[in-house]
Amino acid sequence: MPIVDQVLEARWVVPVEPHGVVLEDHAVALAGDAIAEVLPIAAARAKYANVERTRLPEHILIPGLVNAHTHNPMTLMRGLADDLPLMIWLQQHIWPAEAKSVGPEFVRDGVELAIAEMLRGGTTCCNESYFFPDVQAATYLRHGFRAVVGLPFIEFPTAWAKSRDEYFDKNLAVHDEFKGEKLVSTSLAPHAPYTVADESFARIRMLSDQLDIPVHLHLHETAQEIEDSRKQHGQRPFARMQALGLVDERLIAVHMTQLTDAEIAACAQHGVSVVHCPESNLKLASGFCPAEKLRRAGVSLAIGTDGAASNNDLDMFGETRTAALLAKAVANDASAFDAAFALQAATLNGARALGLAERIGSIVPGKQADLVAVRLDALETQPLYNAISQIVYATGRHQVGDVWIAGVRKVENSALCAIDTDALRAKTQAWRARIAAN
Repeated sequence: MPIVDQVLEARWVVPVEPHGVVLEDHAVALAGDAIAEVLPIAAARAKYANVERTRLPEHILIPGLVNAHTHNPMTLMRGLADDLPLMIWLQQHIWPAEAKSVGPEFVRDGVELAIAEMLRGGTTCCNESYFFPDVQAATYLRHGFRAVVGLPFIEFPTAWAKSRDEYFDKNLAVHDEFKGEKLVSTSLAPHAPYTVADESFARIRMLSDQLDIPVHLHLHETAQEIEDSRKQHGQRPFARMQALGLVDERLIAVHMTQLTDAEIAACAQHGVSVVHCPESNLKLASGFCPAEKLRRAGVSLAIGTDGAASNNDLDMFGETRTAALLAKAVANDASAFDAAFALQAATLNGARALGLAERIGSIVPGKQADLVAVRLDALETQPLYNAISQIVYATGRHQVGDVWIAGVRKVENSALCAIDTDALRAKTQAWRARIAAN
């Protein structure tokens, strides 16, 4: 048994595994960066009498939330181009703004702003897709934040790379540089079927097999994407990905608002993870992911916020609530996407999508101590009948009290432990002035 050095005592513990279980008056014992034991508070006090303890008498302790799809440097573009459909938003506003502003400093400062927002909202891990993955990875490591950093591919020149070969060369160098890090890993992140050619997808599929890392892809985001693919390739994007060998257990398929029953069955058969981003899809009027159909088919469904330029926040509590409510409306079934499943989607299923389920996503001995304590004594969460329902349907991110990543406290009594918020605010305001001037 590893040496326990911290004990967290909570009014409720929701481990996520087993599913739907709520443990009252329980403690989680930590040994370094890992969970050592989950046991009643009285037993923990007797067993670990001389260990540092944190009392959380009005809190629910849950696994850290996993934001399974985001573009975190784009926090610096929050609110830049609102109330526009996807392709106009991208082609006429976001891509031109990125061409003028994106570089290592933009990425570093945007990621730092995102880390602060995510920590304050109970998110301890994210699945990233943006340029300058080397800068992203270094920034996440500096702040002790867990992230899967996407290695970006797109068929036109950007500030990150000018040619197809340069994308591959630079991305592989980043993978090699951060291989073996405990908090940061990599995925292959081709932007979308409409911006990546078959030749690149074939190389990506080969690398995914060789390196055993996920492929993180926007897929079936809009009806227009489907129509354009039929005209250009004679088939739907999903069928094209199947033909290219990318539909497998390593595929993280993001959005998926346009799906046939056969495509849903194929996702289940091949172990594809789907990331549901309901608020971005609603804001861009992209469509509705058939979340409950996917769940019933046995597809592992995770939740992501997308970037702050199309959401406009990184609030996983709000996203999870929206996901649950929207799924009910789309399925015309009030029992669809129930609260316990919603919490699983925001934690363990996100970890599964990222290939991290053995390390994070539930409060299980041996897993990393990525934990969030949420205060439930606020008037807005009184009275309390069902702790899991309260977390999903009534709790806001402002009620996050304490956060740990790998056993290290990142938020204490709702305050960030190691981020200078005044300096961060000044940097973001400087970026606002620079981007607006362009």
